[in-house]
Amino acid sequence: MSQVNTQQMGRMVAAGNKGDLGQAVDILARLGALHIIDYDGSEDGFSLGSPEEGSEDVGRELIKARAAASVVETAGPVKPVPAGPVRESLEGELPSKIDQVLSDSSRIDDLENEISSLAEEEEALSQVSPLGVDLDLLGGYKSITSFVGTVDSLAEAREAAGQGLIIEGASGKSGLIAVFVRKEESGQTSSKLEQIGFETIQIPEGEGSATDRLSEVRKAKGTLEGEKYDLEKRIEEWSKSNGEMLLCGLEVLERDHDVLTAPVRVAVSEHAFVIDGWVAMGRSEEVQKAMKEVCIFTEVTPFEMEAGGGGHGHSDHHHSQKMPPIAFQERSSSRPMELLTDAVGRPAYGRIDPTLFMFITYPIFFGIMLGDMAYGLVTMGLGALLMSKSGTNEMLNLGGKFLTYIGFGTVVFGYLYAEFAGWEIFPHYGSNPATALQVFYPDINTPETYHAWTASLPLGIELAFPFHRVVMTDGGGNLEHLILLTIYLGVIHVFLGLVIGFRDIMLFGNGHGGFGFVCAFFEKGVWMILLVGGFMFAYGFIGPADWMMEPGAAISVSATVMLMWTLYKYHGVPFPINIGLAPIEAVGMMPTVISYVRLFAVGVVGVKIAETGNSMLFDKISFDEPLMAIALVIGWLAVQFFAWGLGVFSPNIHAARLHFVEWMRQYYDSSGEAFDPFGLRTQYVEVD
Repeated sequence: MSQVNTQQMGRMVAAGNKGDLGQAVDILARLGALHIIDYDGSEDGFSLGSPEEGSEDVGRELIKARAAASVVETAGPVKPVPAGPVRESLEGELPSKIDQVLSDSSRIDDLENEISSLAEEEEALSQVSPLGVDLDLLGGYKSITSFVGTVDSLAEAREAAGQGLIIEGASGKSGLIAVFVRKEESGQTSSKLEQIGFETIQIPEGEGSATDRLSEVRKAKGTLEGEKYDLEKRIEEWSKSNGEMLLCGLEVLERDHDVLTAPVRVAVSEHAFVIDGWVAMGRSEEVQKAMKEVCIFTEVTPFEMEAGGGGHGHSDHHHSQKMPPIAFQERSSSRPMELLTDAVGRPAYGRIDPTLFMFITYPIFFGIMLGDMAYGLVTMGLGALLMSKSGTNEMLNLGGKFLTYIGFGTVVFGYLYAEFAGWEIFPHYGSNPATALQVFYPDINTPETYHAWTASLPLGIELAFPFHRVVMTDGGGNLEHLILLTIYLGVIHVFLGLVIGFRDIMLFGNGHGGFGFVCAFFEKGVWMILLVGGFMFAYGFIGPADWMMEPGAAISVSATVMLMWTLYKYHGVPFPINIGLAPIEAVGMMPTVISYVRLFAVGVVGVKIAETGNSMLFDKISFDEPLMAIALVIGWLAVQFFAWGLGVFSPNIHAARLHFVEWMRQYYDSSGEAFDPFGLRTQYVEVD
């Protein structure tokens, strides 16, 4: 099936004797092909099944293993291991080892609480000890109120104490005082002390000298910290020795628990069971054949979308048809881009899957912005490093591939731009180290422009190779043309989104009760016409083809009038409101297209940062002064890595925005539920 569509799904119902339910669950677990629909208890004579024997024991061990995994820092094996040794470990020493590490972790938590309490006491004792007064004498009186704390001015404190007893000390730059007054004078004294910035110190509990107690607390705290350190080292050693086996055992326990508890998701009667779920039609025959071994009845019904069922952006708002979960097509090269699709939610059933489109456009957009061969090679290198270190971590592997793709796009556009680490390979002004890369280009004998070839395209677009984006046109560069190209690219990209939206509404409806060609025309076709008309008017206004203004204006006005009908017919907006709303909506298309100018702006900013670092640091390196040269090299490398880091972060943000906001807004319905088949997932351990 086409890579721009998700997999076709079918509804499977399987029934059999109640005694064969365990076998049926085992078969489904190994197939990993059925998205089980949990039984809701709505059918008479049926109830939820019961967990298999041993599920409680497995559940308890699973909870412990999860707790241990949260404590230790470890990575799983680089490739799946056989299940046999893992099960032997689970039946042998691993449970007791898990108990040990959990005990150590619990003791560390207790120690941290005790250390924290002692640290608070230590701080208070260190504050009051300069007073030289025993702890039990600082408070606890029946007829006397004590105030212990710090003030900015001891002289003011003496005045505030009045007839009371005051003991003075020093606490850093502040004055330390202990004031004792009669109970009846405590309110007045408190008010005076507050006025002079008095800050209370909590008096620690205990008796005798504060200095002696402080020494005891510090000793006790040191002992506990030593014990905590020893336990942390023991857990670290435990992780090195048992970490891999823990993660493997955890995976096996999770698989066993899923299988043993699966019957609670299934409808059972006194003698029978019924399993209901979704299966990809590409695997329906395989699943049916396997289930027939233990089932009396199996049937897979291909899902057929009803006309107008569900709508763009409204997730089947006006329709009761139950939608199947969404399964991506099996893919290899473009699979990393599924990370982007999942970030916004899977497409509604039957809708276009944007993954393949983004596989093409996302690296292009990123490359247009970053567009430097050096930074592209570094990005590809980082991606390759992540893939080499990913082992069984699929997400890390996909992330590495993603970086490789956008890095490749950056290298390609860096070659087209003739840029390397912020330098022009064909410099218009002066020379630089990147000129050595001219060997990778055809002979260029035009020193005024350094173009191997140029081409004038319609609508005022000037293409050239190399495409010098850091030089203004008069200087032999192509900077102004890049601005035009980004706008034209925006028009094409948004138009593609509208075409997809047109197709979706024509087939599946708009979520407001309308579907078919006419509905699609008014919902999306009108916007296409408006986009074309607006572009013609804008180009005629600012470009060389002024003859396009009048027809562009006429097309835009006509589209705006049709938009009024769209808002009335399909969105229920009254005509009086449409008179003002439709033009506002129409004008809103302009910033959508102009938003693509960021493809130009973001890239130029990054180039200028690197260019500044080259001119201010690299060009001043002279090995006649070795220390200064080393400092300049370090500074230059710092600027380069900053420019690269910013270049990877910022273009990703803007490329994502252009896809998720500007493009997908034209058609995308993210209401799809991810296909989650029941099965034995394998990351660290092979299925036994």
